Amino acid sequence: MTQMALGMQGLFIIHPRHPTHRPDRDFALMLNEWRIDPGTSRPNPNEMVDFNVFTMNSKAFPGTAPLVVRLGDRVKIRLGNLSAMDHHPIHLHGYQFRITETDGGHIPESAQQVETTVLVQVGSTRSFEFVADEPGDWALHCHMTHHVMNQMGHAIPNMIGVEPGNLSEKIGSLLPAYMTMGHTGMGEMAMMNMPVPKNSIPMKGAVGPFGDNITMGGMFTIVKVRDRLASYDQDPGWYQHPPGTVALTASAEDLARDGIDVNAPTPRAVASAPHAAAPQRARAGAMPPAMKAHHGH
Repeated sequence: MTQMALGMQGLFIIHPRHPTHRPDRDFALMLNEWRIDPGTSRPNPNEMVDFNVFTMNSKAFPGTAPLVVRLGDRVKIRLGNLSAMDHHPIHLHGYQFRITETDGGHIPESAQQVETTVLVQVGSTRSFEFVADEPGDWALHCHMTHHVMNQMGHAIPNMIGVEPGNLSEKIGSLLPAYMTMGHTGMGEMAMMNMPVPKNSIPMKGAVGPFGDNITMGGMFTIVKVRDRLASYDQDPGWYQHPPGTVALTASAEDLARDGIDVNAPTPRAVASAPHAAAPQRARAGAMPPAMKAHHGH
């Protein structure tokens, strides 16, 4: 228990003597969970319930290495769950794959399951294979939401949907560094680059290809499939989408053509408006413009 909880672990990679096929790219990922309290210098091997750091090969995103693949490669990904208590449903975006191996060895082709998620139980290994026939950046991660957001606290009140108003300003007169956070989700925490205690690894995330923030900071990496590669050993950067394949901000002309007024009051604003305005809207006999636009689409 002590040695594994402190990271003394690894994989034996067993190749068949007479393989039926060989993958072009063969990856091995060790899945781990740890209890590392902020400011401490090592995991706590006595923890059996509340784990707060989740890693692939002992690293958390964005520190995890991308899995770099050339278009058309046959890819094999081996997963070993070395966590103490939790299973990990590992999900790959953009592809279906065949689960080809368990701890017991190769699965006959007639019994292989076609999936997009493979459940790796505690102390188990699974392997899956696919042909990388779709270029792009494809997320590979545990589908348990806690496991892709490191050092999440369980004693923090739920602030989602709370209207803070001028709460920060009022409390700031007593605590100058205070900020009301969490009422719109966790992304804001990752974007502020706030100072953190020594030896802590909060939900850091990373800036994505469109300038947005990837609010993942744990058991998460990216399979990068490219039609041209200088080297498997270099991160090719973000995928460059062909023109016309990515949604863009609608122009004023496009909005006018579709009868959309982005400055129209939202249903929420209408509901909170003074009651005097309600009879006038009722006599008009029409929905607010914003609602009309949504209804028509």
